[in-house]
Amino acid sequence: MVSIATTPEIAALLAANAPVAIGVSGGKDSQAAAVATIGYLRGIGHRGLQLLIHSDLGSVEWNDSLPMCRKLAAHVGIELAIVRRKAGGLMERWEARWDSSKMRYEALSTVTLVPCWSTPAMRFCTSELKTHIISAELKRRFPGQTIINVTGVRRAESAQRAKATIASPDAEGRIWSWRPIADWSEQDVFSLIDHSGLPPHPAYRDFGMSRVSCRFCIMSNLADLTAAAAQPEAHDLYRRMVALESTSSFAFQGARWLGDVAPHLLAAEGRAALADAKRVAAARTTAEKRITKPMLYVKGWPTRMLSDDEADTLGGVRREVSDLLGLRSEILDRSSIHARYAELMAAKPQGQC
Repeated sequence: MVSIATTPEIAALLAANAPVAIGVSGGKDSQAAAVATIGYLRGIGHRGLQLLIHSDLGSVEWNDSLPMCRKLAAHVGIELAIVRRKAGGLMERWEARWDSSKMRYEALSTVTLVPCWSTPAMRFCTSELKTHIISAELKRRFPGQTIINVTGVRRAESAQRAKATIASPDAEGRIWSWRPIADWSEQDVFSLIDHSGLPPHPAYRDFGMSRVSCRFCIMSNLADLTAAAAQPEAHDLYRRMVALESTSSFAFQGARWLGDVAPHLLAAEGRAALADAKRVAAARTTAEKRITKPMLYVKGWPTRMLSDDEADTLGGVRREVSDLLGLRSEILDRSSIHARYAELMAAKPQGQC
């Protein structure tokens, strides 16, 4: 069996019996990390508190994910803590993000509409609904203590994860993220699970998924999206997500529309709405191309007033986009845009510009 990786810092914390929390999602990597880590802790005589922790993302999760976490907790014989975002799951976060994007655009608090979906470069689905919520719960449970948080991150999963270290502290030094199976292969993971006596999530071998996270994940390939859409339990979520694509005019995966994966699951009205959304998306994109790079939103925006020509351009684009999406934007001409920029510039802390 492949051994787990550690560091001197993690070894010292374990020797001091620091609490260990293992994040579990129901997927194979967190399952393998949990089984391997618990076995290792028992082997070294760790006497600190140990628990599994699952952040429930709501309707986007597979029906079997939370039960798999419960079965895993029973199998290894430790507590399972379940945490949730108080304002709702990930689907609710995507929908709220679109509502916020519309309001910000109408008020000219952003130059272009912000997509509702998380992306590989902006994974707030992980940071907001998992990392932050789990970290807050661990700090609440273990006040004043240094905590080890185990994750099933593997370097072979992606180019970004290939850069992962075995362990790293958070900004406060309160929580150490430990990635004990970072160097494991997928075969190593399934081999450990098969030898553990506990089966993997059924989505792998019964549904044909190559990875298990959300039913429809921003990181999924077309084969996984298709396999997910084939499962009856995913149909209501599929229609809800496609409805958000249609309302927002933003495809789920940038250039790939989720609605194109299984259009037979949509009623005639849903297919018509999706077709119209694609038309709106193309027209919106064409209009927004008239906005020059120096005019686009950057950190600290706005950094300067616009010229008259720039204000005229922005006003024209905002009129087109607002008409396309039925937005109630009022800042649409040169004078109102200049006034809004002056207001925003004046509201910035002195010296920030």
